[in-house]
Amino acid sequence: QVQLVESGGGLVQAGGSLILSCAASGSIFSLNAMGWYRQAPGKQRELIATITSGGSTNYANSVKGRFTISRDNAKMTVYLRMNSLKPEDTAVYYCNANLQIIGWPRQNDYWGQGTQVTVSS
Repeated sequence: QVQLVESGGGLVQAGGSLILSCAASGSIFSLNAMGWYRQAPGKQRELIATITSGGSTNYANSVKGRFTISRDNAKMTVYLRMNSLKPEDTAVYYCNANLQIIGWPRQNDYWGQGTQVTVSS
């Protein structure tokens, strides 16, 4: 089985910073692109940042210049550093990983359980 375990969420004042982590574990043959999504109350889940296994990154316009995604392949962990946080960044943040498990011929997407980020004004 595969698990994605997130950590680092919490309550922060506007203008503050947080770092989210997401560690993958289990019978993983290859770990491909990883990303962070978020879902605010009453809104659809949105993609905010992705990173390939080679380190290429993409960001949603709403977080570009404030958020930085990175990964440690040896630790099978992806990070999201969030600076200059705004109240509108308040949401549940989810980690996503595209990976192939040992003994299975195809790649699939897996999700973390989500971590709450609340930004107070």
